Amino acid sequence: MADGVRCMWMRGGTSKGGYFLASDLPEDRVERDKVLLSLMGSPDIRQIDGLGGADPLTSKVAVVNRSDRAGVDVEYLFLQVFVDQPIVTDAQNCGNILAGVGPFAVERGLVEACDGQTPVTIYMQNTGQVAQATVETPGKHVSYVGEARIDGVPGGSAPVPIAFRDTAGSSCGALLPTGNVMDVVEGVEVTMIDNGMPCVVMRAADLGIKGTEAPDVLEANADLRTRLESIRLACGPMMNLGDVTDKTVPKMTMVSAPVSGGAISTRTFIPHRCHKTIGVLGAVSVATACLLEGSSAFDLANRGSGPSRTLSVEHPTGEMTVVATLDEAGQVVSAAILRTARKLMDGTAFPR
Repeated sequence: MADGVRCMWMRGGTSKGGYFLASDLPEDRVERDKVLLSLMGSPDIRQIDGLGGADPLTSKVAVVNRSDRAGVDVEYLFLQVFVDQPIVTDAQNCGNILAGVGPFAVERGLVEACDGQTPVTIYMQNTGQVAQATVETPGKHVSYVGEARIDGVPGGSAPVPIAFRDTAGSSCGALLPTGNVMDVVEGVEVTMIDNGMPCVVMRAADLGIKGTEAPDVLEANADLRTRLESIRLACGPMMNLGDVTDKTVPKMTMVSAPVSGGAISTRTFIPHRCHKTIGVLGAVSVATACLLEGSSAFDLANRGSGPSRTLSVEHPTGEMTVVATLDEAGQVVSAAILRTARKLMDGTAFPR
């Protein structure tokens, strides 16, 4: 890798990271991870000797290649590069970084652009699920310019709507991995759910907080963090995730009644830092919990009515809207979400 590694740095949703063609990285996983740790500057809390942004939300990687699967354009592997530990993990998906995969695939020639909009069907290797992103391509060129806005990102950008299919149980094997809508763990009522992202959903009041505190206030609450980690470690095996000590799942989401006209208010640890927003697939899982009678979120949520529900999931810097489609039995069968992305840099990065 003395000549560097070709990559594109992009903002995807409310995250940021490096996008690579699989062919531009070492095939050997150990060597690949060494390169990515070096490029990010990990382990170091400042990531001063790399491109990472000293935050889990800005230390992410997408590895993309053309797919041979029927009906699929490209395959996407998400990798979370730890900031302060020499760990690269594929234990979770990331719906925010997913937002940049479609534009990246078109830019790299993996998908031929249409004049106007280009649909890109993406197989998510982490979870074995499929999503379709719609990319703005006027004149058959990717455009990042537009007026679509998402909370947590300043200004407007071209919209990247993403529709998810068959996400239930993608990591845990079932939407409700314990078979229960509600369980009691460490004395706290929790809903363990996986509709694209494994989450433990708890009422904020049961953890001794209001659920509207700023992320830095919650991070400074040592007792809260200790209790959340104890619950998380106990939930890991129950969710078929095994020992989650060194994993970034499940996410720990505390919910309370909405305060800004949305469906539910959230504060999420991911798992050791409090998210300044909420992850895309985390929002899908929480929105789904809102629709499950008997869940920790059900009685707190404004759930709407009808077969199509628009659920605004409030988070510390705004909201994320999830459009859920229900079947006749009231089960969520699909979910869609609006994201944006922007190309920040395209060139060569140099590992040590």
